Amino acid sequence: MLDSLFLDTLSHASPVAAAAGATGFTFFMTAVGAAVVLLPGRVHNAFMQTVSLGFAAGVMVAASVWSLLIPAMDMVEARGDSPLLPAVGGFLMGVLFIFSLDRLLPHLHPGAKESEGPKTKLARSTLLFLAVTLHNIPEGMSVGLSIGMAADDPSLLAGALALALGMGIQNIPEGAAVALPLMQDGMPRWKAFLAGSVSGLAELVFGVLAVLLVGTTGALLPWFLAFAAGAMIYVVVEELIPSAHLTEHSDAGTLSVVAGFVLMMALDVGLG
Repeated sequence: MLDSLFLDTLSHASPVAAAAGATGFTFFMTAVGAAVVLLPGRVHNAFMQTVSLGFAAGVMVAASVWSLLIPAMDMVEARGDSPLLPAVGGFLMGVLFIFSLDRLLPHLHPGAKESEGPKTKLARSTLLFLAVTLHNIPEGMSVGLSIGMAADDPSLLAGALALALGMGIQNIPEGAAVALPLMQDGMPRWKAFLAGSVSGLAELVFGVLAVLLVGTTGALLPWFLAFAAGAMIYVVVEELIPSAHLTEHSDAGTLSVVAGFVLMMALDVGLG
C-alpha cells in the first residue's frame, strides 16, 4: 500500500520535484536527530556516539553497493556496454572529489579535538558544521538521483524508497552528532538544534542540483551514481568508522556498522 501511494505521487511529479521531496524528508530526519538537545538533562555519552557513527557507516556502505553501484552497472549493461569504466571511473572520481574537499575545506569531525584542512580561525561550531556538510553532499546526490529516476521509471521505485528511508534513518544520529557537541561547548539548546538541523540542508540542495545537472536518463547517470558511491565510501573509511572506534566501546561500534549494513540491505531487498 505504501509503495502504491508513493508510486501515485511520483507519477504526478517531475524528477526534480520528486528529488526535492525525498531529500526534504532526509533533511527533516536530520532535524529530528538534532532535537535531542531540546530534551532536559544530560543527553550525550560516548557509547551512543560510537553506536550512532557505526550505524551510519553501515547504512552508507550498503547503500553504496545496492542502491548506487549495482543500479549503475545494470543501467550500462542494459545498453549493451561494459559497466567497468563507468563504475570504476565514477567511483574513483567521487573519492577524489571528497578527498580534495577534505584537503581544501577546514572542518572538524564530531568527537575530534583537532581540525583538518587549511589552518583557520573559524569557530568550532562552524568547523563541525562544515564537516557534516561534506558528507551530506554525496548522500543528497544519491537520494535525489535515485528518486528522480523512479519518477521516470516506476520499476526503480522500491530501491529508491529504500535508499531514501535508509538515509533518513541514519540522518537521525547525524543531526545529533552536530547538535550535541555545540550544546556542550556552551551554545544555547535552541541554537544548537537549529545548527544541527541546517547541517542537513546540503542534502536537499545537492539532491536537486544533481537531477538538474545530470537528469535521470542519459550516458552520464551511471557515472554520477558511481560517483556518489565513491564519495560515500570515502567518508565512511576516512571519518565514520575510525570515529566509531576511538572510544572504549569499539566492539559496539563494530556491531553497529553490521546492524546499519544489514538494515539498509534488508530495506533494499525487502522493498524490492
